[in-house]
Amino acid sequence: MKRIRSKKNQKFINLKIDELDKKINIGKISEKKSITHLLLPLIGVGIAFLSGCSINSSRNVQPSRETDTANAQAVQESATPNNRPLTPTPEDNNFVVAVVNKVEPAVVQINTARTVRTQVPEIFNDPFYQRFFGQRVPAQPQERVERGVGSGFVINSNGQILTNAHVVNNADTVTVSFSNGRTVEGKVLGQDTVTDVAVVQVPVNNLPTVELAKSQQVKPGQWAIAIGNPLGLQETVTVGVVSATDRSISDIGASNNRVGYIQTDAAINPGNSGGPLLNARGQVIGVNTAIIQGAQGIGFAIPIDTAQRIAQQLITQGKVEHPFIGIQMVSLTPELKQRINSLPNSNVRMQADQGILIVRVLPGSPADKAGIRPGDVIQQINNQSVTTADTVQQIIDKSGVGANVQMQLQRSDRTVQVTVQPGPRPANAQ
Repeated sequence: MKRIRSKKNQKFINLKIDELDKKINIGKISEKKSITHLLLPLIGVGIAFLSGCSINSSRNVQPSRETDTANAQAVQESATPNNRPLTPTPEDNNFVVAVVNKVEPAVVQINTARTVRTQVPEIFNDPFYQRFFGQRVPAQPQERVERGVGSGFVINSNGQILTNAHVVNNADTVTVSFSNGRTVEGKVLGQDTVTDVAVVQVPVNNLPTVELAKSQQVKPGQWAIAIGNPLGLQETVTVGVVSATDRSISDIGASNNRVGYIQTDAAINPGNSGGPLLNARGQVIGVNTAIIQGAQGIGFAIPIDTAQRIAQQLITQGKVEHPFIGIQMVSLTPELKQRINSLPNSNVRMQADQGILIVRVLPGSPADKAGIRPGDVIQQINNQSVTTADTVQQIIDKSGVGANVQMQLQRSDRTVQVTVQPGPRPANAQ
């Protein structure tokens, strides 16, 4: 059924609809304004939190323009890395700084000078050569001055300084410079080229000294700090670790078997010679003395126990007597044993599996007088087992001249006990 409306009614209805639409639109606008007013405080709080400003719940204080400017400057200054506080931080003051502050006043630079003469070859004195070369032939020996630089450290407040023998060897003048800028003339009390240890005396009292450690306590992996004057750069500090201990002289190509070196990767360069190698407590564990040419991170130091023992002899006697027994020896290995036992027409049958094989005994030497023979194998010295020739040499060195050294030898199929009294090392001994 259809419903029919008149035109008049239809017009009235349209007017009502228009009024209703207007009211609805006005309501929407009011609703939007209310929502907008509600969101504005929330947005303001969010900005305040993002900018790092604090919100006071009791009252809303509007900051002044001067406050804004001061805050902006504070933020800018705090972001500038160059405005870092100048006071040391825990990261700046580590144990190395403490060691340097403790030891550096006792570390010195040693400058040497020596005059070298170049002799004129005898052939140039012949009139025949003088006829042809004339004035170009030097009539007198030529002289030049060679200068060197090294390091050292004070071991006695009365002015005794420990350094390397090769630093002061054959020097005409020795000058010692301290970290405070003071420079004095020094005198070589004594030097030992076998161990490369020397002592210099300066006429100064009340000097700061170093503290000495014990070589037996040095372990691979512990901190090692070197202080010296590499290439003349005074008071240079380098840091590393102890790479190894008891390194054989033969490992670095030196000529005498007298020292079991401390190896370190702390940078050591020409001029560091004679300077201290230190542990993390600032105690001297060695005397820096050698490097391998062309290698990196491989330096060597004389253990402080050895250096101190030699230094005391130089101070009291002016020289060092090294114990000598007069044998040539080599470590016995299974391969060497097999080669000896397989030699044709040999009456020697090697029974020992390890030890030190005596290759030669010098006639009239302490070993000869004790009855030691070539072919004997040293098993023990003073109840200590030995397997390397370097160990034998070090035990003999520590025993001293004239001491009674007990040796247990393996001679063919029997054990022999002998007592050897080391004598002073001859000047021409190898």
